[in-house]
Amino acid sequence: MQSRLNKIREEAKAQIESARTQTEIEEIRVRLLGKKGVLTQILRGMGQLSPEERKETGQMTNKVRSEIENMLGEKFEAAKRAAKEAQFKIEKVDVTEPGKGRSLGVKHPLTITMEEISKVFMNMGFSIVEGPEVETVFNNFDALNAGPNHPARDMTDTFYITEDVLLRTQTSPVQVRTLMKQKPPIKVISPGRCFRCDTPDATHSPMFHQIEGLVVDEGITMADLKGTLDSFAKQLFGPETKTKFRPHHFPFTEPSAEVDVSCFKCGGKGCRVCKGSGWIEILGCGMVHPNVLKVGGLDTEKYTGFAFGLGVERVAMLKYGVDDIRLFYENDMRFIEQFK
Repeated sequence: MQSRLNKIREEAKAQIESARTQTEIEEIRVRLLGKKGVLTQILRGMGQLSPEERKETGQMTNKVRSEIENMLGEKFEAAKRAAKEAQFKIEKVDVTEPGKGRSLGVKHPLTITMEEISKVFMNMGFSIVEGPEVETVFNNFDALNAGPNHPARDMTDTFYITEDVLLRTQTSPVQVRTLMKQKPPIKVISPGRCFRCDTPDATHSPMFHQIEGLVVDEGITMADLKGTLDSFAKQLFGPETKTKFRPHHFPFTEPSAEVDVSCFKCGGKGCRVCKGSGWIEILGCGMVHPNVLKVGGLDTEKYTGFAFGLGVERVAMLKYGVDDIRLFYENDMRFIEQFK
């Protein structure tokens, strides 16, 4: 047994000295000292020896085991240091090498425009409310006084998901939701995405953004609407801006109007942006139709209100001189980075 243990020690010493990696050293440890290792098997078989042999074999086996453990420990630490040094050589940093450029992100021009418009109205006391982009036909059409034969309800104009569910064609359904859950006074704007079956071209997109506004209280008149929008135009486009209201028709307002502002490029003298007229159309508005107020359970003899809506893309195109709406959606950084 003594010669066998000496042989195991010498073989272990040679194997440990030739090992180069931590993995190889671990394999040697398992082979010699693991649960099924050579020395472990010797210790388990000592029960078959006589008491004298058991004592002598046990002492020598433990001594050999201790020596092997020390050799393994020293070799493992040396291999660990060598591995770390090799890693340092691979991962060394050349401090003289120029760093990689990191460009900062910028806000999208539509985001900038929406924030500017929202800020103007918030300074006038409006709150922001939001609603789902997937809407019911009731909220998108019926509650807004758009009858069953209204052309906007055609499948050529609206994205229907089911017979009663669609992608909202405007942010006006948020006004309906607000009327049904909030009692006057109401003073809100609702920015968001809308969807219509438009063929993409320089001025049309199947997805676009709107900001709608709604004010409902006792004694609200057309004068309040005109004053609000005139103040909005002056804050957004400049204090010299003038507004002009033209009669129009929307099913959810009566009377209705479209609003023009004096051209902020030429000051009303006439230019390419305003097509020589001196005026630019920016939004639609009107007094909330009594049928819409009734959806919210309001007394139309007591409460009146006004509503307005403007296209964010149109304002952004006019303000920044963009001649193709598709540029907003192509995610070309050369275009977006111009708005830093």
